[in-house]
Amino acid sequence: MSGKQTGGSDRPGHDSFSADTDWFTPVQAVSATTLDDDFTAWQSEFPSLPSFPDGQSTGFYDTRREFDDGYSSSLSITDHDVRHALGPQADEIMATAGVDVDELIRLINAETTVLPVIPDDLSVAAQPLKVGEADAPAPGLLAAVKRWKGTFLKATIAAVLVTLIGGGGAAIAMNNTVTVEVDGQTKQVNTYSDTVGEVLAEEGIAVGAHDSLSPSPSAEIGDDGKIVLQRGRQLHLKVDGEQRDVWVRASSVGEALRQAGAPVAGSWVSVGNDAQVPLEGLAVEIKTAKEITLYDGGNAGVPVRTTAVTVGELLGERGLSLGPQDAILPGADLKLAGGAEIRISRTGVTVINQAEPIAPPVEKVDDPELDKGKETVVEPGVPGERMVTYRITEKNGKVVKREEIGAKTLTEAKPKVVKVGTKKPPQPVISDGAAWDRLAQCEATGNWAINTGNGYYGGLQFNKSTWDSNGGSQYAAYPHQATREQQIAIATKVRDARGGYSAWPACARKLGLPT
Repeated sequence: MSGKQTGGSDRPGHDSFSADTDWFTPVQAVSATTLDDDFTAWQSEFPSLPSFPDGQSTGFYDTRREFDDGYSSSLSITDHDVRHALGPQADEIMATAGVDVDELIRLINAETTVLPVIPDDLSVAAQPLKVGEADAPAPGLLAAVKRWKGTFLKATIAAVLVTLIGGGGAAIAMNNTVTVEVDGQTKQVNTYSDTVGEVLAEEGIAVGAHDSLSPSPSAEIGDDGKIVLQRGRQLHLKVDGEQRDVWVRASSVGEALRQAGAPVAGSWVSVGNDAQVPLEGLAVEIKTAKEITLYDGGNAGVPVRTTAVTVGELLGERGLSLGPQDAILPGADLKLAGGAEIRISRTGVTVINQAEPIAPPVEKVDDPELDKGKETVVEPGVPGERMVTYRITEKNGKVVKREEIGAKTLTEAKPKVVKVGTKKPPQPVISDGAAWDRLAQCEATGNWAINTGNGYYGGLQFNKSTWDSNGGSQYAAYPHQATREQQIAIATKVRDARGGYSAWPACARKLGLPT
């Protein structure tokens, strides 16, 4: 783009140009001068700085990037520029100094040593204007003019007024006292700057992409104004083993966790709430509280509140260890969740030595003088003792296997001597044998030695308990092993005890025997 400047002084209300004092007016007047602005070169001299960051930016915002738009883009210092720099008290300040706007502008132009020199690449050069091209100022030049005015004009005016008045009253009136608060730390600064960005630039404070600034950098700031900057800090959170990064604007850990929405109620937190979060960030681990039920071996379930992350960590927290044969469900590496049930299966193998008695061996000696079926102890014997080694396997407190893996005799047992009668008892005297024969014929087809395996024995079909309770064992262990006479003798006892043949009801009725 290109702009055009005609010769002569065109400052409103200010003529009679002086090359010695009018710094902003070109010292060379030309009737028709064309200015071609090399914007790329201009940017290299005064780089365009990044705009205020949004949520996608990760860079820093340079608060020096832009000056207040209140200054004019005119190459000259205008009435508006002076009044903007002086502020609401402009007329009062100039009256105190005894100057009007035009005189003040002339004096400002005399302060050439305070202001920067226009770069050569923006100086006026005579070049032809292309046909059809608008006669407009170059944007790069206009931006530079605004920067110069915003940077130096107020300070230059203050210097001129101090010289005129002979004191600092006017300069103080132009000077703003601003409170700058950074992360709760405040300080007051005196500044000629008009915007938040300019004040921060003067103080060497840069605003990061994750910082919070109030007011915005382009906002105007006046006397007694306040700027609040909260630095962004990154929390590297690890919650129950899950990693996530969160940006916060808090200097204490407690407030940072609150801003991050971290689950801290009842949780274990690796860093105390009062600890500080440095600007470079902080790693914080959180283990949330969980309600679980623990079953250890065969014991009843126990409710447990824990901040452990895994089953293995829970065991360590409670001082529980697993034997080589023990098992845990679910596995030790499994992540815990609220309401989980943890079951430990205890399987223990132990080896024990146990003293046990040795029963005396029995030596039986036949005694022909003793009725058959009778025994008499001659020597009671003495028990011995042995040491037995067992391998015992327990599961959840119960013995599931017991193995004898060794034994050693400590004391030999002395035998027990028993005499066994071999003398046959005399045959009992019976009466009414014919009736018993008929009953045996009905009950067992007359077979006195029958044993069908149905629990009833002999010709009269005794059961074992009836036989023994009525003295049958003196003859034989089982009824069918006794003689006819012996069976009839026991049957007679049963009949007499019951008052009839009711022990054999069916056959008694059939044979007409009394029951």
